[in-house]
Amino acid sequence: MRAQKSKNQSEKERERETKQRFNQIERFQFMAVPRPTLLFFSCVFLLLSCEFLQIESLSVGINYGQIANNLPSPHRVKWLLQSLNIKRVKLYDADPNVLTAFLNTEVEFIVGIGNENVSAMVDPVKAQAWVQQHVQVYLPNTRITCITVGNEIYTGNDTALKTNLLPAIQSVYQALVTLGLDKQVNVTTAHKLDILGSSYPPSAGSFRPDVAEYLQPLLNFHSITKSPFLINAYPYFAYKANPGNVPLEYVLFQPNAGVTDPNTKLNYDNMLYAQLDSVYAAIQAMGHTDIEVKISETGWPSKGDPDEPGANPQYAAIYNGNLLQRIEMKQGTPLKPYVPVDTYVFALFNEDMKPGPASERNYGLFNPDGSPAYNIGLNGYLPPLTSDATTMVVNLVSLLVFTSIAMILA
Repeated sequence: MRAQKSKNQSEKERERETKQRFNQIERFQFMAVPRPTLLFFSCVFLLLSCEFLQIESLSVGINYGQIANNLPSPHRVKWLLQSLNIKRVKLYDADPNVLTAFLNTEVEFIVGIGNENVSAMVDPVKAQAWVQQHVQVYLPNTRITCITVGNEIYTGNDTALKTNLLPAIQSVYQALVTLGLDKQVNVTTAHKLDILGSSYPPSAGSFRPDVAEYLQPLLNFHSITKSPFLINAYPYFAYKANPGNVPLEYVLFQPNAGVTDPNTKLNYDNMLYAQLDSVYAAIQAMGHTDIEVKISETGWPSKGDPDEPGANPQYAAIYNGNLLQRIEMKQGTPLKPYVPVDTYVFALFNEDMKPGPASERNYGLFNPDGSPAYNIGLNGYLPPLTSDATTMVVNLVSLLVFTSIAMILA
């Protein structure tokens, strides 16, 4: 009996000692890891958990420009885009820092060859070297689905560049074929809406005569390779040029009577869809009905110079907010109601080093610190700077180690 009591007493003493050690560890771990750190990692845990949930990503794409000196690192931007559930990104280059940061994510990229490098791509050897260095090396871990060769070249003044554009595109495409990548990566270029000579009514859309000579063989290329025709379309520019005669409701997707095309009797309740159908009509006028048109840029500035009417956060929020709603509804245009409008919003961040009027530096949905430029319901998460995050990681590891010890002792 005494032996049994002694045994029970011994067990109780060991239990008391274990509890004391656990309390000491518990006090230590909460001293080592401040509450903000715990809150930070709670947020991280929730973000990581989202990857396992069946949440449908946003249909809209985003242009990620980097003409600024105050932007967050690509690794931090990855967290921001994942928290927003944005899965499609368009770059204006093939920045290795960005493509590396997005390894093993579900985000798909359009990468770009700048106008300054287009003529060099006419050389097949240089084109293949570029594809190997900027595309092939990242596949399949980073999802690259498209290459844009140049931007808005046909509305510029460089005749040699215009002449070289299609041969450069063909050379890059042939490099993809040689490397066995042409089934997963397509090649195209982005155009300014000014390539249209006529856009009203939409059914009468046609290309400018000085541009048409370049576009006809390019359209043949798109038809053969099944690559998209990209257009940068900004209803804001039409409003800015003539605010007295362009109804604000029509450009901001707000309720209005709309404009009826006298030829097709189709009614347009917003300018962007009318612009898109004008491009379709112009392409059809050149003999093609099998080419998809995508909007590679559209947006509205939240700030501008005194002579830039409408450039304010209120109108920017209305335009982009209504645009996102329509994209998520998978709307088509009146001419192609069953083809959802494929759009990349311009842009992810305000870019403080862009030249030109103030509006050019204020198209971003977000400020460089990750805060929304205006409220359209997109509240993402931008993690702290690397130094702070590293400290928190160390604290988290300590917390996990001591918690594990406590569980073993218990």
